[in-house]
Amino acid sequence: MIRHWVVLFFLILETAVADVRPLRNRDVRQTLEEMFTFHVEFKELTPLIIKRSFKSYIELFDPEKIYLLRTEVIPFIEMPNEELELVIDKYYEDDFSVYAALNDQVVKSIYRAREWRQEIAKQLVLNPPSSPSPPEGEGYAHFAGTDDRLKERITRQLTRFLLLEKQISRHAVWDADRRTKVMALWERRLTRLEDTYLNQAKGEHYLALHILKSMARSLDAHTAYFSPDEAYEMRASLEKQFEGFGVVLREGVDGVVISSLVKGGPAEKSGKILAGDLLISIDGKSMATATYEEVLIGLKGQGRGETILGLKRFDENGEERYLDVSIRRERILMEDERLQYTTEPFAAGIIGKLVLPSFYESDESSSCEADIREAIKNLKRQGNLVGMVLDLRENSGGFLNQAVKVAGLFITNGVIIISKYARGEVKYLRDIDGRNYYDGPLIVLTSKASASAAEIVAQALQDYGAGLIVGDERTYGKGTIQYQTVTDHQAKAFFKVTVGKYYTVSGKSTQLEGVKADILVPTRYAPYHIGERFLEYPIPNDYLPAAYAESSINTNSWFLKNYLSTMQIKDSLWRKMLPILKVNSTLRLEKDPNFKNFVKAIKDVEEGKQISTVDTWGTEDLQMAEAVKILKDMIYLKTKSAHTEF
Repeated sequence: MIRHWVVLFFLILETAVADVRPLRNRDVRQTLEEMFTFHVEFKELTPLIIKRSFKSYIELFDPEKIYLLRTEVIPFIEMPNEELELVIDKYYEDDFSVYAALNDQVVKSIYRAREWRQEIAKQLVLNPPSSPSPPEGEGYAHFAGTDDRLKERITRQLTRFLLLEKQISRHAVWDADRRTKVMALWERRLTRLEDTYLNQAKGEHYLALHILKSMARSLDAHTAYFSPDEAYEMRASLEKQFEGFGVVLREGVDGVVISSLVKGGPAEKSGKILAGDLLISIDGKSMATATYEEVLIGLKGQGRGETILGLKRFDENGEERYLDVSIRRERILMEDERLQYTTEPFAAGIIGKLVLPSFYESDESSSCEADIREAIKNLKRQGNLVGMVLDLRENSGGFLNQAVKVAGLFITNGVIIISKYARGEVKYLRDIDGRNYYDGPLIVLTSKASASAAEIVAQALQDYGAGLIVGDERTYGKGTIQYQTVTDHQAKAFFKVTVGKYYTVSGKSTQLEGVKADILVPTRYAPYHIGERFLEYPIPNDYLPAAYAESSINTNSWFLKNYLSTMQIKDSLWRKMLPILKVNSTLRLEKDPNFKNFVKAIKDVEEGKQISTVDTWGTEDLQMAEAVKILKDMIYLKTKSAHTEF
């Protein structure tokens, strides 16, 4: 369950969405029926969805298989079809008694685990593990068959917790008292998660929440239901902004610690708050014995008025220092997660290197398209912009309209996306401003982690011949469109649902297949099974007719005539260069000792070998460096092309 802690304990929980009423059983059917109206494949509840939902319910609770036994899950995950049909009949009566029975089994497993954890924790406090480093975190392929096997897994889990905290608290005295506190800390964290399945006061709310999550997850790989807090986090991620103090919190053994500061936030700008400070009071109220939730509530404060944070800090000599810092909540732009760009001199000009981590957009007219457009203008002011690398290696997507606008910066006019929806209707999303902001040598740097909107941009630019794709063999392979209510502040339920698939102007869908690299330069993701094809319940791939010609458009309109007259022509210049570019890149990489070490490390991972935590291939960004070298070849060959055919 460690992956859940990342969400609950290490995120910027400065505020939450407005309180919403508790869920009731009747909300399950109402919400799911609304999702069915949008969904690309499923329009009603089926035995297949029910069967998947039981599996999802169990996996959401016990992803690492450290609570439930095999005999306890089989009656649900192998339920006969006639019983599944009965579950559907009950669904239409808002009767979820079968899910309640599954939850009862979950509750029993929680009480059993708590009892075992108490015994194991006592042993670990008295006889601490001798290993200097924690064992690897792992999920198990199958549920344990016996109590003893299950208990072994819990022992391994607690051992890992203990040794992880020992690494974090390197300077603390590692005695029995300290280990007792560590075990108590992790028990609180586990209990907080478990209580959503045990909570009697809000039992119906949590049961409905878990049912909605499991059913939504059963429709396809990307449909999901969110709690209000999850929706807030997702909204901040999409918009790259939030309101708060700009502190990232961690629940530690000694209390709530400020683990880091958000760049540009009030805390960083104050210059008085440091990572590692212990939060001991809020507006004069002691937080020494407060729960983590009480600290978060205290931090919400009242509007943008001043809040006084009481902090404890240890100086270089280990002496305690206490201070009060007055601070105001502000709207914070997550600058580290927005566009970043640098330059590199080359020949009589410069090469621009743009790193775009996501396709973001907010209500305040802030967007990645505007940031890239401004970056291109600034680069051109700095010198002759002879080449550009657009780095999408860590970009997992974002707003669809931003993908259209970003791709449109590199072409004049034309179709960027063709979308096909549940009833077969097809829509075309075009760039229509008639202006190309940059039309020189362009590399789009991708990886297996490049997904969704990042794949739209990469595939569209590849289709039009505006640039070449460099990176892993293929990208993630997410070619589906989701409708979401997360950014709707008035929404009564927060979800995203797959409503269709997208295709680029060539008619290709990136679904499952991804965008294939023109020149292979493997990234750190290369040895791992990352991609849509490795997820449960992915939508299949297909194709549509290409839309380069736009022959179906009525040309009587002045606007459309102007659109057609400046349509992007598919360019083959860079593709003609590919044989030479590939040979040059291969020769360089074969001679580069750092890249050879990097490739060896990739093979070691593929073969299941351990590699050093310290990179053995230097500190240079090898993929960006090679992308720039390919770009320089493109610049040279473009200059030469006026006199030579490839």
